[in-house]
Amino acid sequence: MDAEAIGELFREFGPVSVRRMFGGGGIFVDGLMIGLVSDDVIHLKADSETIPLFEAEGQGPFTYRTKHGMQTLTSYWRMPERLYDDTDELARWARAAHSVALRAAAKPKKTSAKKKKKPLRQPSPPKVKQPRRPPGRSRI
Repeated sequence: MDAEAIGELFREFGPVSVRRMFGGGGIFVDGLMIGLVSDDVIHLKADSETIPLFEAEGQGPFTYRTKHGMQTLTSYWRMPERLYDDTDELARWARAAHSVALRAAAKPKKTSAKKKKKPLRQPSPPKVKQPRRPPGRSRI
């Protein structure tokens, strides 16, 4: 599914941009990702508020294969097939996905467990060079 076809599907919602990523594409609105496309299937951004809608339609989260087996990305759920033929209804689902993206963007970012940076070490004071004693003279 190319960017033009995706733009046409979402025309009732409004303008979207599609960026290539990971062998598929991301669907973006105002810099926020609201969906992804993989193998010509659209998955919309979802959270605890919208996942029940996908479940009621018999849809599941996005899954993909890695060398370690199947992985699941629960923040994107398969768009119901009927929406490919109903752009008005797709627009409602896209608005919900956009709301999810806005909520996610508003959440404080998780801080990683990075090591605390050590303060820069202050330079040692310069060593004062003692004058040399002539040979054979003692310290007394």
